[in-house]
Amino acid sequence: MESTSKQRPQPLLVLATGNPGKVEELRRLLQDVPIALATATDLGLALPEDEPYATFLENATHKALFVAGQTPHLVLGEDSGLEVDALGGRPGVLSKRYSGPAGNAQANNARLLQDLRGVPWPQRAARFRCVMALAKGGEVLCTANGTCDGLIADQPRGSGGFGYDPLFFLPEQNRTMAELAADEKNRISHRARALENARAFIRQYAWDA
Repeated sequence: MESTSKQRPQPLLVLATGNPGKVEELRRLLQDVPIALATATDLGLALPEDEPYATFLENATHKALFVAGQTPHLVLGEDSGLEVDALGGRPGVLSKRYSGPAGNAQANNARLLQDLRGVPWPQRAARFRCVMALAKGGEVLCTANGTCDGLIADQPRGSGGFGYDPLFFLPEQNRTMAELAADEKNRISHRARALENARAFIRQYAWDA
């Protein structure tokens, strides 16, 4: 007799970002979690037009709740950026728009190098920071934070990744983030570490849904 049982459909996690680099990283990082992924754009949902707040947590929460207000599914909002000690933590939440509203990565990197001109190597410490917020039904259910420490190189190296990756030097790797293969980056990146801190919640959500 043939089985009539049907496999339970996977619950959906909506990614509240329009950045294709972030989407690809999140897809790779979540490939072992039994949950389907879609971007807000895939579902015809609007994304917030700006990141108006002074902290990564506030911006991540804003994105998650904005999209969650348009869908019954779980939504992941994320905000991330580069903090440079010699610049007092800048560019921080302004990382995407460091060189101006257009958010051009090449121009952002050029400004960063200009601002660090003459700063000696030991004082070029920096970290990537990522904060995630998971929301559903107008409520934030989980937040998570992840960082990755490094130094700012004096010139771009590598063609992988996106954003500030060509300038973010990892001493333990003797390479920039842009010189790492995708699977290498996804083991150590700030986004990977933030998601690892949220993984237990997402797994439990997928199980209970």
